[in-house]
Amino acid sequence: MSTYVKNTSNASLTVRPLGAALGAEVLGIDMRRKLDQETMRLLNDIWMEHLVLVFPNQHITDLEHVEFTRNFGEPEIFHQDIIRSKSVREIFRVSNVDENNVLMPLSHPTARQVSLAQFWHTDSSYRAIPCTGSLLHGIEVSRTGGETQFTNMYAVYEALPERLKLEVAGRRALHDFEFLQKQNSLRPLTDEERAAMPPVWQPLVRIHPGSGRKSLYISPIYNEEIEGMPSDAGRRLIAELTEFSGQPQFVYSHRWETDDVVLWDNRCTMHQVTKFDADERRVMHRTTIVGDAAVVAA
Repeated sequence: MSTYVKNTSNASLTVRPLGAALGAEVLGIDMRRKLDQETMRLLNDIWMEHLVLVFPNQHITDLEHVEFTRNFGEPEIFHQDIIRSKSVREIFRVSNVDENNVLMPLSHPTARQVSLAQFWHTDSSYRAIPCTGSLLHGIEVSRTGGETQFTNMYAVYEALPERLKLEVAGRRALHDFEFLQKQNSLRPLTDEERAAMPPVWQPLVRIHPGSGRKSLYISPIYNEEIEGMPSDAGRRLIAELTEFSGQPQFVYSHRWETDDVVLWDNRCTMHQVTKFDADERRVMHRTTIVGDAAVVAA
């Protein structure tokens, strides 16, 4: 698909598709300004079509980032102090630089947890009502890697071999934030953190509330087991589904430029970050849009 233009009475949006599977760049949005309803409806339609939108040259503050997020819904407040911004609590700091502007060694607990974004996942799947989407602002971007890869889970589900479709049909996976900690020897959760995010069962195949389409719904860094299967067999199935999902025909890989903001739909995509030099600063600030309904099984 080639570049196209969509107009409203107050805006002209230029849309440039970025990959065959998903992703588009959108010009004509200034995130420092609130969107009118007509433009918001158009932007949402473009988002639903392309799943991942890139807005370049957005010179925004954290407060402007949060305010723009409210066009889509309320921002989540992350349940751990370790990554949540101390100055703007809606900001999730995907950063290897601390709030005193000091590069953290890879052994630092926060840097270790942030580095686990280098594995496929979808945000907030461990909540009873998961988020709808996320917006990530590239403040200091990497040149030694650090691309964000997105995979189209509609297309993944549609392409699953019949054997795997039968395996996932009617089943649920356990999504447990603490599984991330246990698998990677991270700092144990506090009692308060554990109580805030108890494990939840989510269907392996979900219906998107906007499009009505089916997608595979896994988040491998949080998936401890699959309902009705021995633990080892369940984890093998998750590993097989993850490998299948990461095939190039399903993936768009975004190479960041400073002040890119990327919006993605967590209900029908997964994402991961490619490796980069741990001595290179990478400062990314994310907001996450509160979900409005529990996951609906296909």
